[in-house]
Amino acid sequence: MAHSIDDLLTIMRRLRDPEHGCPWDRKQTFSTIAPYTIEEAYEVADAIDRGDIQDLRDELGDLLFQVVFYAQMAQELQIFSFAEIVNSICEKMLRRHPHVFGDAEYTTDRELRSAWDYHKQREREDKAEHDASVLAGVARALPALMRAEKLQHRAARVGFDWSDIGGVIAKCKEEISELEAELKDRRESAGVCQELGDLLFSCVNLARHAGVTAEQSLRSANEKFERRFRAMEASLTMKGRRFEDMDLQALDRLWDEVKQNEDTEAR
Repeated sequence: MAHSIDDLLTIMRRLRDPEHGCPWDRKQTFSTIAPYTIEEAYEVADAIDRGDIQDLRDELGDLLFQVVFYAQMAQELQIFSFAEIVNSICEKMLRRHPHVFGDAEYTTDRELRSAWDYHKQREREDKAEHDASVLAGVARALPALMRAEKLQHRAARVGFDWSDIGGVIAKCKEEISELEAELKDRRESAGVCQELGDLLFSCVNLARHAGVTAEQSLRSANEKFERRFRAMEASLTMKGRRFEDMDLQALDRLWDEVKQNEDTEAR
């Protein structure tokens, strides 16, 4: 028998039941569940990256369960329900897509993007906590690379941006020099942290101007490092050696061998 969303809502109510529910589920709050929501969203993205459709289905279920969890806690507090969540997102999508559900017509992607931004700005203005800044609505809880990119995109919309990628590259070099100076002078760690942050922010800008996503670029680099490191481990195991048996020069040579083997296989 195939289950429905109503079944999931019933399961969640039972898990939160004060007398017969699960002790762990009963004691959770919005704040304690939030980290799990972020984790589930990343697991969805990971399943997509791996092309694992069955895992994607399961991870999307886990993410949906997070929404149901919040809805049940909100229902208990009598602040909103799952039905109100559904109604809110339906109204928002209808409002933001007048070219699909209304009479509006947009001929270019730029017009469509501008209209989308206009509707989002109007929504922010309608909220009691109105923030007129161009940067309003960029969530502080976003991963730092993603938030940097969103902040830069917002600033670029009003003309605060480099005119070409050459200026961004020069800025990255400038930030490296400032970081080197901070490290050379052996100043407090706060200064190093600040200069390193400036460098990372500039690198995100470089990625944006190069037409790539900084988050995805770093994910790819992580995967490449893991793949090559695992190949080193496998090579050492075949030779009956361990990392602890090798000096840094020998490990560098092994790393280069792994890279060369990858390049050969890729041809």
